[in-house]
Amino acid sequence: MDRSVRRVLMASAVGSALEWYDFFIYGTAAALVFGELFFPKSDPAVGTLLAFATFGVGFVARPFGGLVFGHLGDRIGRKPVLVITLMLVGAGTFLIGLLPTYATAGLWAPVLLVALRLVQGFGAGAEYGGAVIMAVEHAPPGRRGLFGSVAPLGVTVGILLANGVFALFAALPREDFLAWGWRVPFLLSLVLILVGFYIRARVSETPVFSEIAARNKAARSPVIEAVRRHPREFAVVVGARLAENGLGYLFPVFALNYMTQQLHLPKTLVLQGNMLAYGVQLLTIPFFSWLSDKVGRRPVYMGGALFSAAFAVPFFMMVNTRSPPLIWLALILGVAVGVGAMFGPQAAYFAELFGARLRYSGFALAREIGSILAGGPAPFIAAWLLLWAVGEPWAVAGYMMLLALLTALAVYLGPETVHRGVEEEASRGY
Repeated sequence: MDRSVRRVLMASAVGSALEWYDFFIYGTAAALVFGELFFPKSDPAVGTLLAFATFGVGFVARPFGGLVFGHLGDRIGRKPVLVITLMLVGAGTFLIGLLPTYATAGLWAPVLLVALRLVQGFGAGAEYGGAVIMAVEHAPPGRRGLFGSVAPLGVTVGILLANGVFALFAALPREDFLAWGWRVPFLLSLVLILVGFYIRARVSETPVFSEIAARNKAARSPVIEAVRRHPREFAVVVGARLAENGLGYLFPVFALNYMTQQLHLPKTLVLQGNMLAYGVQLLTIPFFSWLSDKVGRRPVYMGGALFSAAFAVPFFMMVNTRSPPLIWLALILGVAVGVGAMFGPQAAYFAELFGARLRYSGFALAREIGSILAGGPAPFIAAWLLLWAVGEPWAVAGYMMLLALLTALAVYLGPETVHRGVEEEASRGY
């Protein structure tokens, strides 16, 4: 592997790490402190619901980011868009760390929080899709799954960083954590911004888009064409996102709140479990991605969805024991096996579903529509179901099973793509 390809893979991983570090420190803060700091006039349960609602607001902005930046990525290239989205996500996160709380600014505090969350979401709407496409379009034949796994690995690294930083500062005395400790993880995003910008500014454009540009064949209205020419692929991506994205947020965000608020477990215990689960996922993502290169994207993806459906009830049974080893094992199985088997091959699968001229628009927009239906509302819906069930988690388990079964159905109805090419000519001319 030459230096330029290594640089591309690093650019893909670092940008994804920043995006998901940013999103998960927000989710962790929403679970632990935002209800108290930004919605203090509510009772604790309602404050948590409101904090999770602001978490979901970021997902409302993501399809608009996918729409705008997907269009630009298919028109002007993958590289410049990836630099812009990196800066938007990073700036929104850094500024959250400087926000006044409700005690200082009153209603302006939650208003500004929502505004910056929208900035985060707008930039993130095309960040991951672009990172995946950058890696996949540089990949040699037969290794697109493995190369594409670099972006989800970056996501896992970002989540590990978010959990590690929060675990460190959550160990502070509560008064210090509420006064200033929660801000530091947001301010530290500046480091990832600078590293990511340096790496992405030095990568080359993908050979696939370079050929499109050289032949002056960029689509005039890629978003419209992607929806019109790929309706089946659009539906598959939206459905495939339900479990991967929904459970991908329920395990680290809702489960953190459930275990600390309902089971009264120490925050550090749960954060350590999350870190362990995502540490194992660093191994399972490339494994499942490699496996999808050998046996196909659909069998691996459906296997992860069906496992997640079967594991929903056992997950809560294991967590409710309050036994640290069983809690950690439950998180490992849910995150590293169930979600990992979907998240690993997803990168190459989604990229292969769309033709080269429409890939960025189709990938980014369809993926983020799935985010609105899954990851954004998932912690809020789960918290509401828990409140409705008076603290019993079985309705939440049913919700998790529904997401997983819908995803398995969507992938079952979709095409296999492992043998498709990513070049324009190999993508049926569009």
